Amino acid sequence: MTDPAGNIEYRVAHLRERLAAEELGELGVGVEVRGQTVVITGTVPSAECRDILLRTAREELAELAVHSDVVVAENTSPDHAEELP
Repeated sequence: MTDPAGNIEYRVAHLRERLAAEELGELGVGVEVRGQTVVITGTVPSAECRDILLRTAREELAELAVHSDVVVAENTSPDHAEELP
């Protein structure tokens, strides 16, 4: 019988390796195990990056409970001039 906690840790480590090696490698994304749930946190520059990140996580962590606290950064140009005192 396999150790479920060890299996989760192994799968999370593999996910971290994939994220570092693929196009999301430079993002400040954290992946950690909290009990039987995997929590993904961080900020990404676009909804597309978030979708890629979550798709990759679903592939690696299928059948595990995953909670995502990934935020998309607002990177649009200001629509008005800044008023200085």
